[in-house]
Amino acid sequence: MTVLDSENHQLDSIAVQVYNSQNVLVKTWLTNREGHFTLAEVDQHSVKLVIKENEYDPFEKLIDWSKQIEPLKIILKKNQQNIDGVILTKKKPLVKRKVDRLEFNVENSNISSQNAWEILKQTPGVTANNDVLAIKGSTGILVTINDKKIMLTGDELKNLLENTQGDEVKSVEVITNPPARYEASGSAVLNIVLKKNKIEGYRGTLSSKYTQTQYAKGNVGLSQYYKKNKLSVMGSFYRGAGTYYREGTDYVNYPESGTTWISTMNRKDQNNSQNTVNFNIEYEIDSLTNASLNYSGYFTPKSFGTYHVPTLIYNTQDRVESDYLTINDHQSRTINNSVSFQIDRKLNKKSSISWVNYFTGNNSQKYQNVLTHLNFVNQQPKEDNFLTDNKSDVKLYSTQLDYQWKNDKIELEAGTKYSFVKTYSQLYFSDNENGQLLYRPEKSSLFDYKEHNFSLYTSLSYKIGKWDFKGGLRAEMTDLEGIVSEPYEVNKNNYWNLFPTFYAQYTTESKHEFGFSYGKRITRPFYSWLNPAKSYFNLFSYYQGDPKLKATITHNLNFTYSWKEWNLDLYYRKEINPSMEISFQEHSTNHLIYYFTNIEKGQAFGLSLYKNFQVKPWWNVVMSENLEHNENYFKGVDDIVYKNKVWNWVSNISTSFTLDKTSDWKMEVGHKYYSPGIQGTFRISNSWSAYFVMNRKFFNKKLEASFIFNDIFRSTREKISTKYANQDNYFLDYRDTQGFTLSLKFNFGNQSVKNAKTIKKTDEQERL
Repeated sequence: MTVLDSENHQLDSIAVQVYNSQNVLVKTWLTNREGHFTLAEVDQHSVKLVIKENEYDPFEKLIDWSKQIEPLKIILKKNQQNIDGVILTKKKPLVKRKVDRLEFNVENSNISSQNAWEILKQTPGVTANNDVLAIKGSTGILVTINDKKIMLTGDELKNLLENTQGDEVKSVEVITNPPARYEASGSAVLNIVLKKNKIEGYRGTLSSKYTQTQYAKGNVGLSQYYKKNKLSVMGSFYRGAGTYYREGTDYVNYPESGTTWISTMNRKDQNNSQNTVNFNIEYEIDSLTNASLNYSGYFTPKSFGTYHVPTLIYNTQDRVESDYLTINDHQSRTINNSVSFQIDRKLNKKSSISWVNYFTGNNSQKYQNVLTHLNFVNQQPKEDNFLTDNKSDVKLYSTQLDYQWKNDKIELEAGTKYSFVKTYSQLYFSDNENGQLLYRPEKSSLFDYKEHNFSLYTSLSYKIGKWDFKGGLRAEMTDLEGIVSEPYEVNKNNYWNLFPTFYAQYTTESKHEFGFSYGKRITRPFYSWLNPAKSYFNLFSYYQGDPKLKATITHNLNFTYSWKEWNLDLYYRKEINPSMEISFQEHSTNHLIYYFTNIEKGQAFGLSLYKNFQVKPWWNVVMSENLEHNENYFKGVDDIVYKNKVWNWVSNISTSFTLDKTSDWKMEVGHKYYSPGIQGTFRISNSWSAYFVMNRKFFNKKLEASFIFNDIFRSTREKISTKYANQDNYFLDYRDTQGFTLSLKFNFGNQSVKNAKTIKKTDEQERL
């Protein structure tokens, strides 16, 4: 006897139940993979046969076995019906290993009540030390949302992700070796995949957050969604305000003069208007063509503060012989606008094409007035005053065309991309002479930079039995020109690079997954790193970029293993011309200078391990470990090449409990540990932190409340030191991380799927 579906295909998995005349179940079994079973397996006294298959209602057949001679063919038909409602059950996040990435599915999980930034920090393989994201020890990460690049870094990126609700996130993709369709920039890619709005009608979310560290911060926001037939619209606005604080102490030893300079800088900044705007509209032109328009903006019109920085200068007898006080009065603003437009078109059943355009504009300004009271030994006390006004404007335009063809075993991708970047920076420097502030052209600077990038790529995926293969090649041409006004300098460069990628994955019968991947990447310097203008912190310390900074080439090699939620990754990373911020002392002027430069080389190897333990249905434990040996080679101020190396261990262990299922009442406790690390000339001390999280829903899950207590024991202080040749300095840093956050979120409007009807195939789909 054969069981077929409604399209006459044999079914792979059928549950068969046989009942006797008293309606008692007498036999149950599953068919073989071909979907066959014989009448000989059925007791002839049985009178009812029940056959079940996923997504189908039970089909019952009364059979008179004594009269059954010919083979029996049973066809299961779909029973279509309207959906009156869908109840989503919370579950733990699912980690899925694909041939070219690790997919962290958080949709409807127990962490979806948090924001996108907190979700990123809990993603396998991702660490966030002092709010700096890293993957396997590398901080050169490209963050994308739905595969679109975000032109934000640091605090601006963190603010955007904190205002992205976790229940809008479908998954996070950790792409250690990004395939050819991604631009080659960045050592790795973190792609945040947002959910599509599938709920008909209108709904909204009103949210608020209050954070208390040493000073208070908070924000409020409104997200609104509307979907009707072919149209889907989303808009959100969040406004934040608060006071931001950071403690630091600098220690600089000058053995030639026998002095030690100690500066205490407690930085306190106020920002009373942080505005994040998002708008997205999608329209189904026909059943084969979708169009979408997205806008996102980030505006901080004014951030301001005044730093009082005392510096004490000790002699060899450990006595204060001189001192000076720096008063830094400053303010800044940032405006960021991003617009993207995308069209997706299905060409036939196997192929599709996508065209994406996006534009980003970033405009910022920082003004500071620095007054210094000097009291040096054997000198008359005096005052010094200087002003700087630094303006920058960055514009990026990009267009990309992608083609995809696939069947059950083969997938082909190809495409092209062009992007253009223009950045213009102006630094005005004035200082005090004879009681008047005068403009100093020799200390001022104009920096004009243009960069064109053109790329072509192709990749091919192939499945054969238990093997998955994927390979690709991307070619990128870069044409750049940087012009510096003071001293005048022109830097031009034009080069092609090839970026090959290869992946292989083997899956055994018992679901053990073994993988191998290789990828070549490029990390181009941030535009601010290329600006050679001196940005002064005080009279004796400044930051400076390098217009001749080279791009970093990285080779990544990975071996992966996955089984039953165990995920192990062995990796090797080689970096050519790594670029980073380092510091050096200039003994003749007593200057401490921070600048971006290329060091000689870097390499690292290590392993990372991730496991999610479901101890009980209500008790979950997550373990994420990363052990790495890291080496940096740099040329010192004495032209000698030095080697900085370390074994670095990053550990993140957390446990969560479901206290009440009906109200989604959950609690989580976690511990993070960072052993000593390195960055160029720097050695970074160890640090650790503990945190506590509690979430609960009220009023039929319309209201969500969350409480987070971070850095419970105030243990995230770090010491960053440089010590070689005649260089001897370090600073202590604490970023005001101890505190609690209380979040409230209220959902209104239609929050569930109602009366969803099956959409009839249109003429366009029928042609496929």
